[in-house]
Amino acid sequence: MQSGSSPARPGATSGPFPRSAESGIPRGADGPVIGVAFDGTGYGTDGTIWGGEFLVAGLAGFERGGHLVPVPMPGGTAAIRQPWRMAAAYLGPGAPETLDVRRRNAERWAAVTAMAAKGVNAPLTSSAGRLFDAAAALLGVRDTINYEGQAAIELEQLADPAEGGAYPAAVVAGHPFQIRAADLLTAVISDRTNGVPAPVIAARFHHGVAAAIEAGCALLRERHGLATVALSGGVFQNMLLLHATAARLEARGFRVLTHSRFPCNDGGISLGQAAIAAARDRLALEAGQR
Repeated sequence: MQSGSSPARPGATSGPFPRSAESGIPRGADGPVIGVAFDGTGYGTDGTIWGGEFLVAGLAGFERGGHLVPVPMPGGTAAIRQPWRMAAAYLGPGAPETLDVRRRNAERWAAVTAMAAKGVNAPLTSSAGRLFDAAAALLGVRDTINYEGQAAIELEQLADPAEGGAYPAAVVAGHPFQIRAADLLTAVISDRTNGVPAPVIAARFHHGVAAAIEAGCALLRERHGLATVALSGGVFQNMLLLHATAARLEARGFRVLTHSRFPCNDGGISLGQAAIAAARDRLALEAGQR
């Protein structure tokens, strides 16, 4: 294991790493496993905001195997409170003026997209939570929120449970690889423009995210020979996404670990941190006895 192996480095015992650890604890999975940590915000080892991560992880350390392509968060925390800003960040100043989300926020669109382009008060994030916010804004679900995760929750509620189609998202080769999540939003806009009902689009978006996770895990299995996937992070409170992802992975022969006794959101981080600390203490003790 490489990045994140030192507890003194940012993100080593916070955010995505302990999320992967906590999901495997009840099942006795010391690792390594493929950890998919999809959340709203987590501080990464590279100084950016993580939240759409594919990790090769054990209790003693992790390697970042892949992630969503980072995008700016214009306004920082304001982009969390106002999901339309994430739609603007993904689409940029060249977004069609006929888009409802652009028309609704026409007075601030240029300023926000300029902020994102210049990187002024616009930290980069690979967050899956912010991706769901952008999709929700594009579908007119919500431009602003009253509580954390509201846009994503309402997007899940909108989705047609009978729809099984999935939007494609390209995997950009590299170490780590990157998932081009903007492809999903391009498909959302195309279907919206062509008059496809919003519930169908919402479902295809969810299944598209699940398909992207499947593709990322398949690539890491090829590279590392791992066949166990731990799904964790607040985004997996979304039951449509969780079940679609698990079904795809199991159909590909993966063993899938999900939360049952502990929460997958911030409520479970301390458990993962404790497990990591205990593993490191055990390794240090074993090394001292040699």
